[in-house]
Amino acid sequence: MKIVVLKFGGTSVGTIEKIKKVTEIIRNYQKKKYKVIVVSSAMKGVTNDLVKKSKEISGNFSDSEYDVLVSSGEQAACSLIAARLIHLGIKSRSWLAWQIPILTRGFHKNSRICQINKNKIVKYLKEGGIPIITGFQGINNDDRITTIGRGGSDASAIMLAKFFKAKRCIIYTDVEGVYTTDPNKLKRAKKIKVISYEEMLEMASLGAKVMQPVSIQDARLNRIDIEVKSSFIKKPGTLITRRSNIINNKIITGITSTYNDAKVTLIGVKDKPGVAASIFRPLSSNSINVDMVVQNISSNGKETDLTFTIKNEDLNKTRKIIVNNKNINFRKLLFEKGVSKISIIGVGMITTPGVTFRMFKSLANKKINIKVISTSEIKISVLIDKKNTKKALTALHKEFKLDK
Repeated sequence: MKIVVLKFGGTSVGTIEKIKKVTEIIRNYQKKKYKVIVVSSAMKGVTNDLVKKSKEISGNFSDSEYDVLVSSGEQAACSLIAARLIHLGIKSRSWLAWQIPILTRGFHKNSRICQINKNKIVKYLKEGGIPIITGFQGINNDDRITTIGRGGSDASAIMLAKFFKAKRCIIYTDVEGVYTTDPNKLKRAKKIKVISYEEMLEMASLGAKVMQPVSIQDARLNRIDIEVKSSFIKKPGTLITRRSNIINNKIITGITSTYNDAKVTLIGVKDKPGVAASIFRPLSSNSINVDMVVQNISSNGKETDLTFTIKNEDLNKTRKIIVNNKNINFRKLLFEKGVSKISIIGVGMITTPGVTFRMFKSLANKKINIKVISTSEIKISVLIDKKNTKKALTALHKEFKLDK
């Protein structure tokens, strides 16, 4: 069978009129002789509203009941899509994850799909039906509903494409594809035609909100090509694929930025084995995500200054944890809000010398001071004052010729 998996995000099914447009997209693939599997998110805003209700009911809402609650949004969206297709004379029905079943392992609120029973869906496809499957969820060994993390409908689509050996996996959203940088922040941003899994994973992890990082990782591990395109505009989107499939003469593929970072610095930390672990262990235990980390050893080798970044909303909690941590000694604790992380990403920098120099020179020419630097094989990130974010994006976008 020539199978295509179509996933529609919350903005794509956000209203009844949009759902009607989605069903026309689905019908067009059927006309092209595809066997269509549809995955839907909840309508825009529904999941947030359910999460809000859970917090109003209890400050310690049960994780297992949380999954039952928030997964109901997808059920409603799938029913509406299926009902519209039936109205158009097309055989369709909604499928909840437990009806297939889609099996997961791991903890509630953050499970991973490990197996999908194909029999019922294959039979339904052969009968000419279009299954509309709830994304973001599955069931565990105890037959309890589980969810796979916010944005998890992408992962549902990718795993369905894997198990059903789909010819195509298309993620429909409210943007035309993946851009060189956020087009809302820089009007000269350009749509990327093809991007590697590795580059997309870095961009998603560093602030690009087109797809969930875990979904990209699943696609990479299973070698599932993904197309990202708009539900509202009939234009080619972006293909996410393996690096060997890409012929690209650009050194840098994209630039990301964040607006919600804070810098933490511990001055005069006693330099001995296990100190860094003593600092970061309680932060991890309290679900505080630490990003950029820089350590400077003093000339006498006995002390170190340790700097790292966190999200602004974790600042007060981080301060309390560090101050009350009896396992570490330091002379001074500094916090700085109003910072932004700018990252350039591209597999081209692996074989191209001078990329770091060009980035730093470009920022220096605009009088932008760099506070923290972190690098990987295909990424360079710097921390700067938040007020300089747009100026930095513009300069780097021009420097690496991304607007051409």
